[in-house]
Order: sequence, then C-alpha cells, then structure tokens
Amino acid sequence: MKSVAKQQASQSPRKSAGRGKRARPPELIVITGLSGSGKGTVLKCLEDLGYYSVDNLPVELIPKFAELTRDSPNIRAAALVVDIREREGLQRLPAILKGIRRQIPTRVVFLEADDATLIRRFSETRRPHPLGSSRSVARNIQEERKLLLPIRALADHVINTSKFNVHELREFIEETFGGGRDQSRIMVYVTSFGYRYGVPADSDLVFDVRFLPNPNYVPEYRKLSGRHPKAARYIRSFPQTMEFVERISDLLIYLLPHYIQEGKSYLTIAFGCTGGRHRSVLIADEIARRLTRAGYKVKTTHRDIARGG
Repeated sequence: MKSVAKQQASQSPRKSAGRGKRARPPELIVITGLSGSGKGTVLKCLEDLGYYSVDNLPVELIPKFAELTRDSPNIRAAALVVDIREREGLQRLPAILKGIRRQIPTRVVFLEADDATLIRRFSETRRPHPLGSSRSVARNIQEERKLLLPIRALADHVINTSKFNVHELREFIEETFGGGRDQSRIMVYVTSFGYRYGVPADSDLVFDVRFLPNPNYVPEYRKLSGRHPKAARYIRSFPQTMEFVERISDLLIYLLPHYIQEGKSYLTIAFGCTGGRHRSVLIADEIARRLTRAGYKVKTTHRDIARGG
C-alpha cells in the first residue's frame, strides 16, 4: 500500500552533533491533487532532495506522521501523498490539515492538469482511473475534481502540470523546494493562441493583439506563420507593433518581482489573435526574448500555430 523512501544515510555535522537540536524546525509537505497529475514524480523528486517520503498514507495516520516528523532529530523535512485512493477518508483531510498545521509547518501542494492532458496520460499508461471503470475516464476526472475542491481551496501551491514534461516538472520542484532558489528564476510561460479556439484555461495574464493588422488577409503571408521572416517583417512594419512589445515588456518586467514577492512560482502569459498563427506568435516570441534578456527563465509555446490561421 505504501512505499517509504530511505532516509539520507548521513547527517550533516551540525545535525548530528548530539544535542538533538536543528538549525530550523522541520516541515511537512502534503502532496495531493488529481490522478495522473504527477504526484508520484513530485514525491520522488522531494525524496531525492532529502525529504522523508511516504506514498498513500491513510489519513488517520497523518497526525501521527506529523508528530514523528516534528520530534525526530533525523528528519529535517517530510513529504506524503494523499489522494482519491482514500475514498471517503479524504473528506476528513481538511480538518486533519487544520490540526497538524498547529503542530508543524505544513504546506499543501495541489497538482492538477487539464482534462485533455489527463485523458492522454491515462491512455498512454493504460492504467485505470482510481474511481473505477464503470464510467469513462473523462467522467471520472470531472467527479474527482468536484470531490477535491475543498482540499484545493486549502492549498499553498496549486500547480498545473499540463505544461510540464517529467523533466521540467522535476526541475520546477527542485527550484521551488530545493532551498537556495534564485527567486529571479520564476518559471515564465509565454504562449500564443487563437481566440477562435478559446483562451488557454491556465493563463494568468491574457493580452489581445487583434488590434494589429492581420497578415491572413495578405495572400502571400496567409500560409506562413508569424515565425516566418516575411510574415514577421510585415507585422513588425507597423509602428504600433513594436510600441506594444516595448510597453508590455516594461509592464511585465515591473510586475514579475511583485509576483515573486507574493510567492508565485510560475506565471503563464498568453497572447491571442484571431487564429493564433501570425500576430500572437510574433508577439509571444518578441516578449519571450525580452524577458529572457531581463534574466528570467522563459518557455515559449504556440498552441494554435499549426491550425491554419
């Protein structure tokens, strides 16, 4: 039912000096969220960072586990996963979290992903959804979201893993929980999209660039993307294009330190045009370059670039 990670084989001299005191109190991280959202990957990453880790701990044992974490001189931090596998027991988790937060510093990490990503992950792994096979995976995901809403509301970190592959998720967790994190390395995701296909659900900031002249109405540019030199040159030829880029870049460079100060670990900035193929693509790339030059870690995606404008 559960797998307990090894404790670190050796302790630092400061911790093993015989006094039983620690430089700082231990902390407990409770990982929860949707099935298929990457909870196992996060737990394994925290284990590699030195967290004493337990998967699928019964909720009634969490207070005892928190007490052991607090009192053991050999555990500097601990992490556990609790999720929908607990069934009815999960309803008691909010009250339990309230209690253990009085015993030990506790952070709740809630992982989620969009429906299409979760369905694809279940299809690739061919694993059944924990809520059973009597309903479709899509219906189970919807039901699980409803059941987990009270716990999501208590989370200190809500992480949408749709945008991560396994390696990127590990890197993000290492930077967020590994200690000594360079705060300027907030993960910034810049994406382009087409309004005709909907606004990306995980967007934090959305900018509409449909005020720019549309290359789609120029036959020689219609089949090109905003990354093609000819189409890019056309979009840049209008003075409002680069003025917009400069003004939005300045705004974002002003805002990002404030998001960091408020504990934001990643930010998704979306730029939309009609089809997501020309204007939004060029603007997203231009903004990403400026944020990178400003010292931020940026990943750029173009959701609708291949859809045909």
